[in-house]
Parts: sequence; structure tokens; C-alpha cells
Amino acid sequence: MQHERVIIIGSGPAGMTAALYTGRAQLNPLVITGTQVGGQISITSEVENYPGFPQGTTGPELAELMQKQAELFGARFVFDEVTEVRLTDGPPFYVKTYGAEYEADSLIITAGASPRRLGVPGEELLIGRGVSYCATCDGFFFRGKKVVVVGGGDSALEEGIFLTRFADSVTIIHRRDELRAGATLQKRAFANEKINFIWDTIVTEIHGNGTVNAVTTMHVHSGQQNRIETDGVFIYIGHYPNSKFLEGQIAMDEHGYIITDEYMRTSVPGVFAAGEIQDPIYRQIATSVGQGCAAAIQLERWLSEREDVRTAAPEKAG
Repeated sequence: MQHERVIIIGSGPAGMTAALYTGRAQLNPLVITGTQVGGQISITSEVENYPGFPQGTTGPELAELMQKQAELFGARFVFDEVTEVRLTDGPPFYVKTYGAEYEADSLIITAGASPRRLGVPGEELLIGRGVSYCATCDGFFFRGKKVVVVGGGDSALEEGIFLTRFADSVTIIHRRDELRAGATLQKRAFANEKINFIWDTIVTEIHGNGTVNAVTTMHVHSGQQNRIETDGVFIYIGHYPNSKFLEGQIAMDEHGYIITDEYMRTSVPGVFAAGEIQDPIYRQIATSVGQGCAAAIQLERWLSEREDVRTAAPEKAG
């Protein structure tokens, strides 16, 4: 079994930043990347809202730069996925992947969250080509265009209202005959001249030839199908944290997000969490970077304090 001082689970912006900071602290961190190096930014075609890139960049390019910078300071990356952890008896903590087993003196969990997908034909193929799960990230690219928003909760209305800054029209498609969003948001959405609603309807297919050009919808009661021309589809039917492998090992809320304090500490001493696996609110590259930085700093302090206690113990006994 391979022993590590620091293992970082996940390689999104939070994980990359944690790797950079623990690397600079000469902790030689091991990053277990997960299924996508870079996390969700690896499927983001354009990034224009991250500081330091006035001309913008792409998600894959940003992820590559982050990885290279972390590696420059000694971080090591393993393309694998964690399948099991045992935290209650540690440290050291047991971490199992598809390819290896590890024990670690400390952990930073940055496994992220995933947007719930519709699971309809065309969705996967057109992600980043008109299918999006983040209006804040991608709305700017739909200036003067028509977009569809799928969902009826707070996120769908917040993002739909945001999209009206750019798009000429926003059509919100909801499977029920009333919204789940808060009253204030509903009032703002109904008052916005660019927003219209289609009720009791689901999207059954997304069409496109390189980029999105239409969706097929179906009325949930009558079964009637329609084709709606659109330049983009923004999907807001919820997120889920990638925390299933942690069940029973660490404190989480009712939705599966890891509970941390302001120092990114979890319920298990020596285990820290950062990014979207503990943040259901902001879900931005910049906030995840800050959280990854904080987690790394606190981990380094925790390790130092623990090692100081070990060093002082024999002197006290004498």
C-alpha cells in the first residue's frame, strides 16, 4: 500500500489550487484526478470570467495551465477515480481507486458536483456547443440569440433572468403548471418582456448540426410534440455532489454536500474539503480556487501542529 502525506481527491479548480499550495509547502501532494482532469471546466468551451485572462481562455487550456503550475512545485497527478475511503479509523486514511490502494496522513476532498442532465438524445453530443448548465459562464456567447431554459426552480429563473442581458428571447420550459421558485423571482421573471413560459412540457430531444438549432418538446398530459427553434439550451434541474463514495464516512447535509467550517475543515480531523462538493451556492471557478487555497493552508497548519506534538511528546515524558 502506497503511503502519502497528502492526497487530493479531484482535479477541478479547487483541487488544482490545493495541489499548488501544498506543493509549494513541499508536501509532495498526490492528486487523484477523477474521470475528468479539470472537472467541469474541462467541458467549458470559453472562460471569460476568470481574472487574469482579458482575452478569455478555454476550459481545457485553463485546466492544463493549472496542472502544469502545480506540477512545477511537485504535485503528482494520477488519472484514476476513488471508489472507497475509510476515514473513521484514521489518520492514516485509507483510499482505494480502480488501480491502487493508498494510505494518507491527510486529505483534501475536491471531487466537485455534477449538473443533473436530462438524459435525452443530443444532450451529451452538444455540451459546450449550445447545451450549457451555467448561464454565468456561457450567457455572453448568446448575444442577440434565442435560448431555452429547462427547469422551474430558483436556479432556472435566476439564470433565465440573467440570460436576458444577452439573448433576445428566453423560453422557460417547465414540466409542471406552476413554478417552484420563490415569489420574488417569479414576479421578476413574469415582468420581464424577454421571458416566456411553456408549461406542462418536457424536452425529449436536442437537435443540432455542430451547434444547437432546435429542441423537441412533449406536453406531459396530451403527448403532443412540438419543435422549437433555439440557439441554446440551458438546463437547471439540479446538481448533485460527487460524494457517494463518502457515505457513512463524513458529515454531509441532506443533499450530500460535505459540511465544512470556515476553515474548510470537515467532521474528520485531517480531512478538508473545498469546491463544489461543499459549496452548493456559488459554483464558480474563482470561488473554488479560493476554497482550495484555504483548505491547503489549513491542512499544512494541521500537519505541522500534529508533527510538533509528536516531537514534543518524548521531551515531556522525560
